[in-house]
Amino acid sequence: MSLIRTDQDHLIHPVHSAADQTDPVIFTEGHGAVLRDASGKEYLDGLACLWNVHVGHGRKELAAAAAEQMGRLAYATAYAGYTNEPAIRLAERLLQRAYSNLSGVYFTTGGAEANETAFKTARYYWRRHGMPGKTKIIARHHAYHGLTMAAMSATGISAFHRMFQPLVPGFIHITPSYPYRHPGPMADALEDVIRREGADTVAAFIAEPVIGAGGVIVPAPDYFPAIREICDRHQVLFIADEIITGFGRTGHWFALDHWGVRPDAVTFAKGVTSAYLPLGGVMVSREIHRSIQEAPAAERFMHAATYSGHPTCCAVGLANLDILEREGLVERAGALGQRLLSRLAGLRDLPSVGDVRGLGLMAGVELVEDKQTKAPAVGLGGRVLTEARKRGLITRMRAGQTGDHPIGDTICLAPPLVTTEAQIDRIVEILREAIVAA
Repeated sequence: MSLIRTDQDHLIHPVHSAADQTDPVIFTEGHGAVLRDASGKEYLDGLACLWNVHVGHGRKELAAAAAEQMGRLAYATAYAGYTNEPAIRLAERLLQRAYSNLSGVYFTTGGAEANETAFKTARYYWRRHGMPGKTKIIARHHAYHGLTMAAMSATGISAFHRMFQPLVPGFIHITPSYPYRHPGPMADALEDVIRREGADTVAAFIAEPVIGAGGVIVPAPDYFPAIREICDRHQVLFIADEIITGFGRTGHWFALDHWGVRPDAVTFAKGVTSAYLPLGGVMVSREIHRSIQEAPAAERFMHAATYSGHPTCCAVGLANLDILEREGLVERAGALGQRLLSRLAGLRDLPSVGDVRGLGLMAGVELVEDKQTKAPAVGLGGRVLTEARKRGLITRMRAGQTGDHPIGDTICLAPPLVTTEAQIDRIVEILREAIVAA
């Protein structure tokens, strides 16, 4: 109890509310897809903590990689003129696994910083090409891109904006492809806003291949091919936010491969180290990379961060990629994801389950008040999570909203890629019990 009281007195948490800290779970240990708390109770990790512990908890080889690197060179600056071997080798490995048009990597310490970097890079690119007016960023409702100022302004979930307004100017939101609530083609929404704003003012469009924290919204199959064509036609860069979907989460190394589309830039984080150390970054196309490489001194890429290219973080990233490759976890995510979705489909018989959707090992169960009208359930999801936690399942949800961009409370699932078949089945069993009880 003294530890909880100290937490309550001194620790400010992400998305902090004092009411949520009255009875917190104190995690003390993890192994595979299981977390243990201070009382010894075990929980299935239904969201890989925050979509990010791909290779599971307790991987001693990642701890060893960090210790070995720290024993030789824990940190050194990677500012221009200096470099280190782990950063060099990780950049090379990432580009071997990513889209074939990419050639350059800038490292950050996390996803929001990666998106901030992508926005600045888009502006830089167009300024280098004599089009400094191309500064606006088009994002989507329900999207989550982080909570630093520009990333928050790109995030399309109003709850994150309320206490921090005004947003950064120049961010515009459109309706995403969301087949459950918008069954028609939605790529035209991008075309319309580019025409309205003027292509000469728009720098980039940013999208998660599968909207993650915003409710696990999987697009229609023709959506991203149409988006790519629109971006090309209007000279708008396409930034793929693969912070959640990257590194095998959807059954491919990177998710736009599901639709045969290549972006101009990819932001990544989370699964690159399986969260064992903070690391993120941006991979850019050869054309963007060339604009940085060939810039005269007066137009150099004046973007920087103290911990970019951190040797220890990059060393852990390399060891993590070794595990993903050696254990075939990307392919495993595809197979396990089919099992997860097929089991979750059985929940459709419950009166409050409106939609079940997902791709690979990420899935969402959207709750509604009425199946016919699709009226969003708002408040039910919190009770479901409480019941699930009692039964040994930890996960999170997208809170529902009504109004112009409705969505019901959506239970999100994205367990570690090492989760067993039996654990997948138990996750779904617990979720059913929790929905019924709630």
